[in-house]
Amino acid sequence: MPGLIGKKLGMTSVYSAEGKNIPCTIIEAGPCVVTQVKKVDTDGYEAVQLAYGDKREKNTPKAMQGHFKKAGVEPKRKLVEFAGFEAKNLGDLVNVDLFEEGEFVDVVGTSKGKGFQGVVKRHNFGGVGDATHGQHNRLRAPGSIGACSTPARVFKGMKMAGRMGSDRVTMQNLQVVKVYTEKNLIVVKGSIPGAKGSFVLIEK
Repeated sequence: MPGLIGKKLGMTSVYSAEGKNIPCTIIEAGPCVVTQVKKVDTDGYEAVQLAYGDKREKNTPKAMQGHFKKAGVEPKRKLVEFAGFEAKNLGDLVNVDLFEEGEFVDVVGTSKGKGFQGVVKRHNFGGVGDATHGQHNRLRAPGSIGACSTPARVFKGMKMAGRMGSDRVTMQNLQVVKVYTEKNLIVVKGSIPGAKGSFVLIEK
């Protein structure tokens, strides 16, 4: 589906016509530039590669410098392929006017990394139980994991402590509340994954 690369700026709230306060997220969407057009006869599929965010040439690998020069654009930070676009040429700009107020979009982002976390935070376990009867340090422990001499191993997928967050997350069917074409801003209803300043993909 066609879409744009953007950057999460933060959250705010707007009032609806009925006076209801709606939590929203502000995204700087584009402008994105076309850096490659993939075709069936040469690549096996059709897609348009968009680039977003300026990057210094000295911090860009030589191979990517050639890629951007072929498209006639300055080096960019983020490259993503989208399908479903109409005919585009190298160097074309795609702006936030791709979206309309009231329509629904999907937003893809990378959730905040939480590091190594225990089962209470990671899987919403309740802990072992009360703090009485000598259990001074068991409040957030995982408890038994069910393995004994049979099967003599821990099954894959067991909910245990481990790394949490920093995952690709898609929020579906978020309504576009407002589009500011002159500022390349789009306001969507609800929250999206990621920290402020992180890259997101907005798909129709």
